[in-house]
Amino acid sequence: MEFTGRTAFITGGASGMGLLSGQKLAEAGANVVLCDVNQAALEKAAEGIRAAGGNVLPLVVDIRKYPEVEQAEKKAVETFGSVDILLNCAGGMSGRCCNNYASFEKLPIEVIDWGLDVNLRGTIYCCRAILGGMMERRRGVIINFGSVTGEQGGNGPSLDYSAEKSAMKGMTKSLAILGAPYNVRACCVIPGPVLTRPGMANMKTLLGRAAEPIELVDFILYLCSDKAAFITGSSHVIDGGRLLLQP
Repeated sequence: MEFTGRTAFITGGASGMGLLSGQKLAEAGANVVLCDVNQAALEKAAEGIRAAGGNVLPLVVDIRKYPEVEQAEKKAVETFGSVDILLNCAGGMSGRCCNNYASFEKLPIEVIDWGLDVNLRGTIYCCRAILGGMMERRRGVIINFGSVTGEQGGNGPSLDYSAEKSAMKGMTKSLAILGAPYNVRACCVIPGPVLTRPGMANMKTLLGRAAEPIELVDFILYLCSDKAAFITGSSHVIDGGRLLLQP
């Protein structure tokens, strides 16, 4: 899979699958724009990619604020000439990220708003800011992230997360329809438990384990490559058979 001359714009790029995707894309020749709110982690991530010989542009961006997203897209194009790949990796369950595990009917509105803003609004903002340039250049790939929680439903603390992640499938289909005449593809990746944090190891799967992050990233790079040129509008569950387990 060859990405020389292409630029990947990655949210949540300072850690987890966002960072690993950036590292692997840079190794494959891509220019990488890492976006995150954590400046210290972002700088460390960029230093690692540079040390390995990659081209990287770290940008502190709050994807909940459209002007920041828009400015980041402009900076990416000014630096590298285009944005050819968008990975919407930023996100997380609001209760866990805000350290409030109350059931939905008691969950503070500000916690719900955090989830809506990061998981849904932020993804929509990034697609809005970047899609037009892809259409003009007649080339692009957008990868959105769902979750098995969006497929199976969530318990009280994760109800809003389930709604936000299930929305990724419909948005991906719409992006695919809009982008197809311009050679812009869109796909949705739906992970099960991934070992980006220790708690994931406790989630049951049919295969008896959680995924290693590279198992997701290898597939993401395939979807972004020319090898997947006939794949668009589809959602891909990578969950080790979690959805096949009996409730």
